[in-house]
Amino acid sequence: MTTLCYAKKTCSIGIHVLLEEIGMPYDLRIVDFSKGEQKTPEYKALNPKGKVAALVREDGSVLTEFAAIAIWLAMTNPDKKLMPTDPEGVARTIETMDFIIGTVHMLSWRLWRRPEAYSDSPAEHDQLRTRGKTAMLAALDLVDEQLAGKDYLMGDFSIADTALYYNEYWAVDVAGWTLPPNVQAHFERMKARPSVQSSRKLEGVA
Repeated sequence: MTTLCYAKKTCSIGIHVLLEEIGMPYDLRIVDFSKGEQKTPEYKALNPKGKVAALVREDGSVLTEFAAIAIWLAMTNPDKKLMPTDPEGVARTIETMDFIIGTVHMLSWRLWRRPEAYSDSPAEHDQLRTRGKTAMLAALDLVDEQLAGKDYLMGDFSIADTALYYNEYWAVDVAGWTLPPNVQAHFERMKARPSVQSSRKLEGVA
């Protein structure tokens, strides 16, 4: 059986949503970041990067990185139609997901969430957090434009929406920010999906 290595309030939320969308049997292995379990020899033997998500597949091989896992799940479950199949649609899905993961998440949210990773001076942390928030909301403004007139990023629900969802979750449920209107509507739409409701129950949010 496939096993998802998962930690709360991390991007692995999006992979959990995908597994629920697919409906395939899976196990969930909680990696407790508060206890540093991602740094233990046991976990690093599984994923030397010391990160989540990590997907342990039925053959024992381990797949890491959000985009790689999401694309693999979509391609191995074509009946679920989790991404377009034409070259343009595939490229646009990856383009969108790369922006959300690389810019909204890694360059913006991480700056707000973990300023200590960028400066050892506590005096600079508030400034870094402000820069992170400003950058993330500016990036979400671009996503807001992409969502204009659409229910989901690619028109139909896709793996890109699960990447956006975990960032929306962070912005609203963790940071308490206000999202741009189309992004907020997308967030509400996502929360109505049973897969996301299952995820939110796991995270302990309404």
